[in-house]
Amino acid sequence: MYPLCTNSLLPDRFICSEMAGDITCGSLLQKLQLIWDEVGESDEDRDKVLYQLDQECLDVYKRKVDQATDSRDLLIQALDDSKIELARLLSALGEKAIARTPEKTSGTIKQQLAAIAPTLEKLNKQKNERVREFVNVQSQIDQICGEIAGTTEVGEKVATPQVNEDDLTLERLEEFRSQLQELEKEKSNRLEKVLDYVSMIHNLCTVLGMDFLSTVTEVHPSLDDSIGDNCKSISNDTLSKLDKTVATLNEDKKSRLSKLQELAGQLYDLWDLMDAPMQERSMFDHVTCNRSASVDKVTAPGALALDLIEQAEVEVQRLDQLKYSKMKEIAFKKQTELEDIYAGAHMVIDTAAAHEKILALIEAGNIEPSELIADMESQISKAKEEALSRKEILDKVERWMSACEEESWLEDYNRDDNRYNSSRGAHLNLKRAEKARILVNKIPALVETLVAKTRAWEESRGLSFMYDGVPLLAMLDEYVMLRQEREEDKKRMREQKRYIEQQLNTDHEGPFGSRVSPNRPVSAKKVPGAKSNGSANGTPPNRRLSVSGHQNGRSGGKDGKRDAAKTASPGNVAAAKEDASSHISGTDPVPSTP
Repeated sequence: MYPLCTNSLLPDRFICSEMAGDITCGSLLQKLQLIWDEVGESDEDRDKVLYQLDQECLDVYKRKVDQATDSRDLLIQALDDSKIELARLLSALGEKAIARTPEKTSGTIKQQLAAIAPTLEKLNKQKNERVREFVNVQSQIDQICGEIAGTTEVGEKVATPQVNEDDLTLERLEEFRSQLQELEKEKSNRLEKVLDYVSMIHNLCTVLGMDFLSTVTEVHPSLDDSIGDNCKSISNDTLSKLDKTVATLNEDKKSRLSKLQELAGQLYDLWDLMDAPMQERSMFDHVTCNRSASVDKVTAPGALALDLIEQAEVEVQRLDQLKYSKMKEIAFKKQTELEDIYAGAHMVIDTAAAHEKILALIEAGNIEPSELIADMESQISKAKEEALSRKEILDKVERWMSACEEESWLEDYNRDDNRYNSSRGAHLNLKRAEKARILVNKIPALVETLVAKTRAWEESRGLSFMYDGVPLLAMLDEYVMLRQEREEDKKRMREQKRYIEQQLNTDHEGPFGSRVSPNRPVSAKKVPGAKSNGSANGTPPNRRLSVSGHQNGRSGGKDGKRDAAKTASPGNVAAAKEDASSHISGTDPVPSTP
């Protein structure tokens, strides 16, 4: 029996190896036969050994076949799994997002695996990239949703979301991205709203004098200025608290402004009541500057701080207590102001009776100080209106009096024989005389206009226009009468002077014609006119009355009126004329003939 494991059964590569001198199954079998020959082994033993060798070779081949079969099955399973994975990836990623499946479906199993492997690798890479994109988008969505709901703090990392790997299409990814864009837009709007709220709170706290940091961090710690805008809370709860805080601060601002304006009004009333100086009032300009301002216009830092309101309250209490002690002084000061207005308008009032009435009201306590001052303010206002209605006439009266004074000076100047001498200031007097003559010529027209306006004033009011207690029309009529009498006196004195000069010339003529003694002057001395006293020289009788009224007090109207009547009476005028005549006749000597 020939052994199974012979060279004829061996593959060609083993035979080739034996021929090359390598150790092979054939070489070993020959070596074994040589050993058996040398030992003398029987054929039966040799057959048994060869049979064992054949069985062992069969077992080895069988194992190898089984292993090859298993390997083939695994490759087939891998190919099937790859196809399934390929189909799943194709479904998950979508046909439009991936390359087409390989068309090669023939050839060996390994060839088919090798053909599908690059596609699977590419699809897996694309899947992993797509999953990362989904994770990134979904993480941002979860982050923003948590910030809006308040379950996640700003900047806090959220857990990695679970991605549905069976749906990784671009359409689904775009849906998530659209959702993320909407959430980012809402987050941006919420952040802008939060920053607006924070800015409003800052402005309100600045105006109200409150601590902004403690106020805003009480709503949420992330609203501190030291924290970036992107890290601030945008939750529904934060927005709700910010809205409530702003509403509360606005109410506080309104109530404080109302309180401050009320205090400012009280301060103004008390200042006006006590006539406080501007320096004292300016100390509270920061309080009174918002007296009539609207809520939106009050933006100055600390303008509505509590300590400022308390300061204004203390000042109001102080002035309120002080007004009763200063009431008498204030009332008399107002009365003085009223009297000054009447005096400036040349109106006479009974000051003593007014003072007694004010004193009686204050001591009786039957009237509030503010009511008393308001009543006096009303009187002052009426007095100002009355003075304003008299202003035009009073201005013309002043012009009339000034013109009369210039007329009196001009008469004195014309009587001065040395007025044309080249003395110091003579040219100034000459210019004044020229202006005075122009002004004097306007007196009749001025008086006529003054009479017409005074009568119109009296007719419109049904009252007599009084000037320092004297009817102005009576003064004007008296002045016109005295002016006429003065003109007649001047005319009579000029005639008398010419008559005296003629008499002197007749006395100086001798038997040989006119000759003048060297020891005596030919011409008469200066003939003085009436001295400037009262109305005889053109000064209106009212001038002394006005001066006397100011010197003797505002209640001297009746005495001034009697003085004016005495000065302007016809007896005084006649006495002035007799004095002038006797002065001329007594001071001019009659020269004797040589």
